[in-house]
Amino acid sequence: MPNIKSVMKDVVKSRKNHLRNVSAKSAMKTFIKKAKAAIDSGNEAQAETVRKAVSFIDKTAERGIIHRNAAARRKSRLMKRAAKAAKA
Repeated sequence: MPNIKSVMKDVVKSRKNHLRNVSAKSAMKTFIKKAKAAIDSGNEAQAETVRKAVSFIDKTAERGIIHRNAAARRKSRLMKRAAKAAKA
Protein backbone atom coordinates (compact mmCIF):
# COMPACT_ATOMS: atom_id res chain seq x y z
CA MET A 1 0.00 0.00 0.00
CA PRO A 2 1.34 3.45 -0.85
CA ASN A 3 2.34 5.96 1.80
CA ILE A 4 1.54 9.14 -0.10
CA LYS A 5 -1.98 10.42 0.45
CA SER A 6 -2.69 11.36 -3.17
CA VAL A 7 -1.50 7.96 -4.38
CA MET A 8 -3.76 6.26 -1.84
CA LYS A 9 -6.67 8.24 -3.27
CA ASP A 10 -5.63 7.19 -6.78
CA VAL A 11 -5.67 3.53 -5.74
CA VAL A 12 -9.19 3.88 -4.34
CA LYS A 13 -10.34 5.68 -7.47
CA SER A 14 -8.81 3.11 -9.81
CA ARG A 15 -10.51 0.28 -7.91
CA LYS A 16 -13.88 2.03 -8.22
CA ASN A 17 -13.29 2.62 -11.93
CA HIS A 18 -12.26 -1.00 -12.39
CA LEU A 19 -15.51 -2.23 -10.82
CA ARG A 20 -17.51 0.15 -13.00
CA ASN A 21 -15.66 -0.95 -16.12
CA VAL A 22 -16.08 -4.66 -15.36
CA SER A 23 -19.79 -4.13 -14.76
CA ALA A 24 -20.22 -2.17 -18.01
CA LYS A 25 -18.34 -4.80 -20.04
CA SER A 26 -20.48 -7.53 -18.54
CA ALA A 27 -23.67 -5.63 -19.35
CA MET A 28 -22.46 -5.03 -22.90
CA LYS A 29 -21.76 -8.74 -23.38
CA THR A 30 -25.24 -9.54 -22.06
CA PHE A 31 -26.82 -7.15 -24.56
CA ILE A 32 -24.82 -8.78 -27.36
CA LYS A 33 -25.87 -12.28 -26.27
CA LYS A 34 -29.52 -11.24 -26.19
CA ALA A 35 -29.23 -9.69 -29.65
CA LYS A 36 -27.56 -12.82 -31.05
CA ALA A 37 -30.26 -15.01 -29.51
CA ALA A 38 -32.97 -12.81 -31.03
CA ILE A 39 -31.28 -12.95 -34.43
CA ASP A 40 -30.88 -16.73 -34.34
CA SER A 41 -34.46 -17.34 -33.21
CA GLY A 42 -35.86 -15.02 -35.86
CA ASN A 43 -37.66 -13.04 -33.18
CA GLU A 44 -39.83 -10.13 -34.34
CA ALA A 45 -38.15 -7.83 -31.80
CA GLN A 46 -34.79 -8.61 -33.39
CA ALA A 47 -34.22 -5.09 -34.74
CA GLU A 48 -34.95 -3.54 -31.34
CA THR A 49 -32.53 -5.80 -29.45
CA VAL A 50 -29.80 -5.24 -32.04
CA ARG A 51 -30.34 -1.48 -31.82
CA LYS A 52 -30.07 -1.57 -28.02
CA ALA A 53 -26.89 -3.66 -28.20
CA VAL A 54 -25.29 -1.31 -30.72
CA SER A 55 -26.25 1.68 -28.59
CA PHE A 56 -24.71 0.13 -25.49
CA ILE A 57 -21.52 -0.78 -27.39
CA ASP A 58 -21.25 2.86 -28.50
CA LYS A 59 -21.70 4.07 -24.93
CA THR A 60 -18.96 1.81 -23.56
CA ALA A 61 -16.58 3.00 -26.29
CA GLU A 62 -17.48 6.63 -25.65
CA ARG A 63 -16.68 6.22 -21.95
CA GLY A 64 -13.33 4.68 -22.83
CA ILE A 65 -14.15 1.28 -21.37
CA ILE A 66 -13.41 -0.46 -24.67
CA HIS A 67 -11.39 0.83 -27.61
CA ARG A 68 -13.35 2.44 -30.44
CA ASN A 69 -12.00 -0.08 -32.95
CA ALA A 70 -13.12 -2.93 -30.70
CA ALA A 71 -16.58 -1.35 -30.56
CA ALA A 72 -16.65 -1.04 -34.34
CA ARG A 73 -15.63 -4.68 -34.70
CA ARG A 74 -18.34 -5.88 -32.32
CA LYS A 75 -21.01 -3.79 -34.05
CA SER A 76 -19.87 -4.94 -37.46
CA ARG A 77 -20.05 -8.61 -36.52
CA LEU A 78 -23.48 -8.15 -34.98
CA MET A 79 -24.87 -6.27 -37.99
CA LYS A 80 -23.33 -8.81 -40.36
CA ARG A 81 -25.08 -11.60 -38.46
CA ALA A 82 -28.40 -9.71 -38.52
CA ALA A 83 -28.13 -9.06 -42.27
CA LYS A 84 -27.35 -12.71 -42.93
CA ALA A 85 -30.40 -13.80 -40.90
CA ALA A 86 -32.64 -11.27 -42.66
CA LYS A 87 -31.48 -12.49 -46.03
CA ALA A 88 -32.24 -16.13 -45.23
